[in-house]
Amino acid sequence: MKHTTKFLALLLALGLLLTACADQSNQPGQPDDQSAPAADSADHTDSTDSSAGDGGEAGEEPGLRSFSAATLDGGSFSPEDIAAKDVTVINFWALSCAPCIAEMPDLAAFAAALPENVGVATVCLDGYGDQETALEVLEGTDLVSSTVISGNGDLASLCSALIYTPTTVLVDGEGTLMEVIVGGQADLSGTYLAAVNKVLAASGKAEISLAE
Repeated sequence: MKHTTKFLALLLALGLLLTACADQSNQPGQPDDQSAPAADSADHTDSTDSSAGDGGEAGEEPGLRSFSAATLDGGSFSPEDIAAKDVTVINFWALSCAPCIAEMPDLAAFAAALPENVGVATVCLDGYGDQETALEVLEGTDLVSSTVISGNGDLASLCSALIYTPTTVLVDGEGTLMEVIVGGQADLSGTYLAAVNKVLAASGKAEISLAE
């Protein structure tokens, strides 16, 4: 898990900019050793960082390359889903995090307006064992099919490195971690679109715009 060390240090630094909510909820045990502990909740703060894509130890970059995960609708999420997109936006949230839940409609609207080459997934850190509540939060959105409630490998390592929710990461088609956004965003679509286009530009791909 060497590739998580730099990411953890990054989140520790960003965490100093945030005011944490008092509550912290731990995710219950999951089958197949797919534990992914929940993080603290953070108040709405516009905080982004682009250094996550820098090289890690021995040329190893942090990312999501080896894992399996189960989604809220009984499906799966894997590196193959990430490879199918030029950029994937992954939002880590919790049922115990009020700012996370408050921004879900904005996140769903953002996801619905994206072109085919950009994907959105969410990871509900305390959703396993409380799927009914998670479904209520996401009712009427397409995020149900792309919301992870359990996972292992690189995904579990990344979850363990999280300090605050919501935290959103952007990965390229190879699963390399390129951008980190910590805290709720007053202009979610604008902030996320700028981050997506930054990743696309770094990969030599055309920028996108959101559908009206």
